[in-house]
Parts: sequence; structure tokens; C-alpha cells
Amino acid sequence: MPITVRQATIHDLDLVAPLFDAYRQFYKQPGDIDRARQFLAQRFQHHESVILLAFHGEAPVGFTQLYPVFSSVRTARTYLLNDLYVAPEARRHGVAGALLDAAEAHGRAMGVVGLSLSTAHDNLTAQRLYESKGWVLDLEFREYSLTL
Repeated sequence: MPITVRQATIHDLDLVAPLFDAYRQFYKQPGDIDRARQFLAQRFQHHESVILLAFHGEAPVGFTQLYPVFSSVRTARTYLLNDLYVAPEARRHGVAGALLDAAEAHGRAMGVVGLSLSTAHDNLTAQRLYESKGWVLDLEFREYSLTL
């Protein structure tokens, strides 16, 4: 069965929330499905992100979440591909690649000038996938963060 990807809506909350909760657990956060549902519901209600949901047949198997960002230098909108998750049983079946393709297509359709993401230095599998899809490692800028 082929992988299909479509934009999720608030009506898909119960399909996306378990994947989002599993994604958070992958990053060492405690499982909390209610928190996951609430966070996603707020994104949907306030139109603060775009969630693309991947299916294998009728089963949801992965998602990516895009946040709109603006580039002052380019005076244009971009997307931050902040989250990408594929259920363990669906890995190595093209789901992540399909989600990346869908994110690119959505960005082009919305007229954004680019997409960006960050990943762990040791996540070599993801890095190979991103590079195979045309993503380029930024060698010019160093990213910093401040935890509040």
C-alpha cells in the first residue's frame, strides 16, 4: 500500500496526538497524551502551524509540523520544519521522505522562500535523508538557543 500525506485539521486531532506524544517521548519527555492533545489543539485553533499527516492505508504513521517564520533579510516567509516523526513500525518504508516531499510542496504552494530544520549532530540517518532530498547543511551560521 502506498504512503499518502495530507494536511491535518482539527478533526484529525485524535490521529495526530498519539504520534506527537510518541515524538515527545523519543526526545525523553514523559508520555502525556492530554498535554499532546492540548498543545496541538492550540496550534490548530490559532492557525500557528501546519501539520502534515502520513498514512499507510488508513493508519496514521507519521507527521511533520511546520511553523511559519519570517526572514527580515529576505523580507519573506519561510517555514521551520520543527517536528518530524515516523512510528517505529513504519520506518524505512519511505514515510519520512514522503513527509519531506509534502512539506516542500506545501511550502512552494504557499509561496515561502525556504524551509529550515535542525537535527542532532549524531542523527546521521536523518542527515543522509535530508541531503538526499536537496537540503543543504548551513556552514555559514551557528545556531544558539537560550532556555528560559
